Amino acid sequence: MTELVFAGVARQAAAIRAGEVTSRELVERYLGRIERIDPRLRAFRLVFAEQALAQADAADAAGDLPLRGVPIAVKEDVAIAGLPTTKGTNAARTPQPADSAIVARLRAAGAVIIGRTRMPELGLWPHTESGWAGPTRNPWSWTHSSGGSSGGSAAAVAAGLAAAAIGTDGAGSIRIPAAVTGLFGLKPQRGRVSLAPDAQVWGGLVAAGPITRTVLDWALVADQIRGSAPGDAHVAHPPRTSFVQAASADPGRLRIGVSLRPWGPGIPIDGEVRDAVQDTAALLADLGHDVVRLDPPMRDASASTRFALRYLHNAHLARAGVEFPDLLEPRTRAAAELGRRLPRGLVRWAGGDDASLTAHANRVFGQVDVLLTPVLTRPPIRVGEWDRRPVVAALLAAARYTTFLPLWNIAGNPAASVPAGRTAAGLPLAVQLVGRQHDECTLLSVSAQLERARPWADRIPSVLGHANQDSTSTDYPKW
Repeated sequence: MTELVFAGVARQAAAIRAGEVTSRELVERYLGRIERIDPRLRAFRLVFAEQALAQADAADAAGDLPLRGVPIAVKEDVAIAGLPTTKGTNAARTPQPADSAIVARLRAAGAVIIGRTRMPELGLWPHTESGWAGPTRNPWSWTHSSGGSSGGSAAAVAAGLAAAAIGTDGAGSIRIPAAVTGLFGLKPQRGRVSLAPDAQVWGGLVAAGPITRTVLDWALVADQIRGSAPGDAHVAHPPRTSFVQAASADPGRLRIGVSLRPWGPGIPIDGEVRDAVQDTAALLADLGHDVVRLDPPMRDASASTRFALRYLHNAHLARAGVEFPDLLEPRTRAAAELGRRLPRGLVRWAGGDDASLTAHANRVFGQVDVLLTPVLTRPPIRVGEWDRRPVVAALLAAARYTTFLPLWNIAGNPAASVPAGRTAAGLPLAVQLVGRQHDECTLLSVSAQLERARPWADRIPSVLGHANQDSTSTDYPKW
């Protein structure tokens, strides 16, 4: 059973179908692990213990469904009926009248919603920490961050507390935590997964998708939640095959461009990160791909400045949209206040260049099929590393750390974080693969090829053994 909790979605769904295990047995094991491990890890905001067991019993009595009985966690900015959508804060009280499209589709596919995962307040940071909730830690090292803003989702999957989890990504928030916890995370094409009841989030920057142990797991979950809903501001083109088919297909010979050029001048790249990209490029060449060094002209001070202004404006709008803004933390309020003070003309300028920047960014795909870059400029940051910095200094540090990511939220292209080995200290490293617009299928095929050549999913964080012994409290929130 311990092996099965780390086996991922596809293997668990197959085991339940074959009668090797019941959904109740699987959910009970996960709930036990959450009780032992999560008081220190802090991946979950809420654990749906009674509801999950009831859903498991219903799944055991149901017919065959794609995700039948598989326990999946959901980030706390995704609406669940009967609960306020907290978005990492204590500033929401009003329960949602209905499930989001994502949660409704998971339930329809037979998944068991085991809990709600943590995020930083309003999703503003690439780490999941707050003064009132404490840090969500990295299962590979208690002293390091699990990333953000979908840090709770990644920590839960990496620690074997859920088979998969849903994250959202407005400036790297799926790719960052997947990268630092050794998981696969693909930000899908804008509009691929409906964000209903919202028409769009952060002016179209945000996409939602799974964080999983394997590429096939991602494909299986994403096939169940993809698709538009009435009122969506963006609708992706239909994929050429199912994602499961894409994850099982040979990608053929691709032309892959490798770029180590940050989106902004003077940003250093850690040597171990650079080595991970170059090692992956060499592996792709060994696998038969045409790999070329290609640094597209993305060092655009104007574009990065526009994004920074837009980010601050969205922080202001997010604060204005919560029920009790005075309950937000001082750093959150400070970032939002910077956005509130921006002149209206500057805000209009910041948001008025998406089409030309998207066209500019996508010129690279006239030369290559896939772009390979770092995910982050350095290995995982430590818990509390930026706590004492003023808010502007912390925002600048975050921008340097994540420089390779936001462009693809503006352009909307699919982009994946793929595990790529370990640091000398044993922390996960990853690379980013970016695809043409609407083309998750190529990314899935080449990511699965990398996974076969350099498997990652069978590794289990050794520090969890200490957590099993040391964490005996059952003081975790239930609903």
